[in-house]
Amino acid sequence: MSKSTISIQLDSEAKKILEKRAKKEFFTIQELVEDIIRRSVISYKGKTTTTDKVDDKFLTYFSKQNKGRKPKKK
Repeated sequence: MSKSTISIQLDSEAKKILEKRAKKEFFTIQELVEDIIRRSVISYKGKTTTTDKVDDKFLTYFSKQNKGRKPKKK
């Protein structure tokens, strides 16, 4: 598999958080970011963004649907 280069800019606080998480998971920052992106693509793959049968797509952006992850129970 060939690799492509993508540059991102992070503030120092975000970099510290990534470094801490990478160390915890025994990854380098590059490996961690690749893993995060890979997991995101896998979870997105094959899912449609709208399930409403509405003629006007604009309405689907403002509908009150529960999207995203469920909140953790305390």
